[in-house]
Amino acid sequence: MKINKLIYILSCLVIFSTSTSCNDFLDAENISSSDESQQFDSTADTFTALIGVYNQIIGDDAYGQRINLYFPQSADDFKLSGDYNCNDRRGISTYGACTSNPDLNKPFLKLYSGIERANLCIKNIPLSPVYQTGSAADKALMDRYLGEALTLRAQFYFDLIKNWGDVPMQMVPSSDLETVYLPKTDRDVIYDKIIADLATASALVPWKSKSNTSNTRITKAAVKGLRARIALARAGYSLRREPRVMAKGSNSQVYYKIAYDECKDIMLSGEHSLNQSFEAVFRALHDNSEDAAKEVIFAVGAFGGNAATDSKIGYFNGMRHDNNTWKSSGGVNAIATYFYEFGKYDIRRDLTVASMLINEGNQAILATGALCTDGKFRKSWTSITGTAQNLAIDWPLLRYSDILLMFAEADNELNGSPSQDAINAVRLVRNRAYAGNLGQAGSIPTDKAGFFDYIVHERLLEFGGEGLRKYDLIRWNLLATKIAETKQKLSNFLSGTGQYANVPSVLYYKESPYDKTKTAQAALQAIDIYVPAGVSRADVYYTPAPASAPSGYKAINWRAAVNGQYINDPLKGYAQYFEANRKELLPIYNDIIQSNYNLTQDYGY
Repeated sequence: MKINKLIYILSCLVIFSTSTSCNDFLDAENISSSDESQQFDSTADTFTALIGVYNQIIGDDAYGQRINLYFPQSADDFKLSGDYNCNDRRGISTYGACTSNPDLNKPFLKLYSGIERANLCIKNIPLSPVYQTGSAADKALMDRYLGEALTLRAQFYFDLIKNWGDVPMQMVPSSDLETVYLPKTDRDVIYDKIIADLATASALVPWKSKSNTSNTRITKAAVKGLRARIALARAGYSLRREPRVMAKGSNSQVYYKIAYDECKDIMLSGEHSLNQSFEAVFRALHDNSEDAAKEVIFAVGAFGGNAATDSKIGYFNGMRHDNNTWKSSGGVNAIATYFYEFGKYDIRRDLTVASMLINEGNQAILATGALCTDGKFRKSWTSITGTAQNLAIDWPLLRYSDILLMFAEADNELNGSPSQDAINAVRLVRNRAYAGNLGQAGSIPTDKAGFFDYIVHERLLEFGGEGLRKYDLIRWNLLATKIAETKQKLSNFLSGTGQYANVPSVLYYKESPYDKTKTAQAALQAIDIYVPAGVSRADVYYTPAPASAPSGYKAINWRAAVNGQYINDPLKGYAQYFEANRKELLPIYNDIIQSNYNLTQDYGY
C-alpha cells in the first residue's frame, strides 16, 4: 500500500480538552473521513478538525509511551530494563534495533498522520468562509487554530528528524499530491520550513494569560520555545546521509540568534517562571493540573484509559511498585553512575533517581544500584490504584527551565563567552536545585568552553528522564563520547576506583511504611539506612559500608549490583550495539520502505 495514501485514510476518534480542565473532552470524527470544505465552515467545525491534529501527539505510539519513553534511550542518564532483543524496545535502548522492529512502525505512521491532519487545517482555514468574511473575533480564533496546526506540524517533523534524519516532506494534503511516492528531503530544508512556520504561528497564537486554556493547548511561549529548540538542533550536529558522518548545520550563528531571541521573549514576557518546588512541577502532571508558576509551558495531555489517548507514563516508567495497590513496572532504569552525577545536596537527585521501591507489603525498601528507576513519575502520586496501566499522567514537553538553559547556551555561542544574563539564567536553575544549601551550589564558569561544559552537565541533571538527553548529545556531537565515558565510569564503579573509591558495595536498611504524601526526598529519608558512627546521613552513599550487616538490618547490593555483564554483554550491556556515524538514528520500519520505491533506508541499515 502507498505510504501516504495509508496515512491519509487512517481514522480514529479524536478527543481533546477544550477548557482549563483536562476532564472535559470533545468527541469528533477524523476529518479525513468527511468532505474537506464542510469541515471548516464554522469555528466549531474547525476546532473539531484541530482536535484531530492534537490527537496524533498522544497515546502509546506518540508521547504516551514510545516516542518519549522508548526512543530517547539510552544516553548517560537512563536505559530500558531487560535483555536485548532487536525486535522490541530493548533493541532500541541498546542501539541494536532491527528494521523489522514493530515499535518503529506505528510512531512513524502516526507522526505522518498528524502531518496529514495538520496539512488539511493549514490549507483550509484560510479558505474558510469564516476566515474570509467572519467577524473579527471569529477570524482571530481561526488564526489561533491555524497557528496551533502549524506548531503541531513542526513538532511532528521535529520528532521524525530527531529519530530518522532526512524524511519525506509533505506540506499539502495527500489528495493534492501528484504522486504519493515521495523521496527523502534534506532535514535542513525541513528545519528551515518549520522554523519559518513557527515564526508565523507565533504571531497567531496568544500568550498563556490570554488563552483561557490549560497547558495542554499551545500558547505563544510553546511556539517560541519549540522554535528555539528546533533552531538549536538546526545549528548543531546530526548524522548526514552523504557522506555518512556527524556534521554541523550551516549558518549556525543565524540559528543560535533565533534561539536566543525566542527564549529572551519568553523570559521577558512574565508569563512563566521557575516553580520554587522542583517536585511540584511533576506532581501537578499526575492530576492534569498546572504547577503554580506555570513552569510547564506545554504538556501532552493524557486521558481516557486507553492506548489511543492515554499514557503509560508512571506505569511503564517511574518508581517501581510491586504491591497491588499501585502495581507498576519501573521499566526505565537509571544508569548506575547517574546517581553520582548529582551533588549530595542537589534536591533533584532523589526525585529524578528513585533509589527506592515499594514492595508487596507496601513497604518502602532500597533498590539495588543497578535497578534504580526514573522517579519523576510515580503511580502512587495518582488517584488510580490496582493494576491499571493507563494513568492519565501528562508529559512535560517544554519547561521554563529549558528556556533558561537554551537561552544561556545560545548566548554563549553568539558572544564567545557567557553574558551576565546567561550566567544569571543558569544560576536560577542551579540555585533551585540547591535550595537551603546555596553554599554547595558551586561557581559557574565564565569562559566559553567551561560554560558550555557546565550547560552540558546541568542539562543532564535538570532533565533526567524527560527524553531530552540523547538528542542533546547528538546535536552537540557528544553521544559517542558520553557513551564511552559512561562505560569507563561504570568500569570504575564496578571496581570501586577513582571517584567511586568510597562508594559502598552494599547498603543496610530497615523497610518502612510508605507514605505517598511525603516528598521524594522525605520518603527516602524515612527508610532507616544504617549510618556508621561518625558519618552523616547525607554521606552514607559516599562511605564504605561495614563488612557485615548490623543487627536488624537487611543488605541490598549497591555498587556490587553492577557487574561485567551490565557494562558489556550481548544481552545486558549498556548501549551495547552503539556505532558512531550510524546508530545516532533509527532505521525505518521495513514495510514502510517497501511501500515507497523512492524511500531509502540509509545509515548502514
